[in-house]
Amino acid sequence: MDEMTSSNTIPEESTGILHKLRKILLFYMDGFRSMTVGRTLWAIIAVKLVVLFGILKIFFFPDFLATHFDNDADRSAYVLEQITTQPGTPDPNTEGESQ
Repeated sequence: MDEMTSSNTIPEESTGILHKLRKILLFYMDGFRSMTVGRTLWAIIAVKLVVLFGILKIFFFPDFLATHFDNDADRSAYVLEQITTQPGTPDPNTEGESQ
């Protein structure tokens, strides 16, 4: 009887993180496999994400740095200036100029 119960127990090394991750993965795979309405909803979500991040990015978020600066040094100088100056403070490069 002891031989039978010891063969049915889970080996000590398989109770680690990989075993738990595998159980979680199988749990979700089984859930997605048995879905009917959920598959349609996930397909709609996937299409929506592609539209939002793929297509709208092309039209509404142009590459500002590539269109305004010719090389990487100018781009990095602009970014450094933008993240280190506080809004509302005068630009030290244009301090003496009149507006």
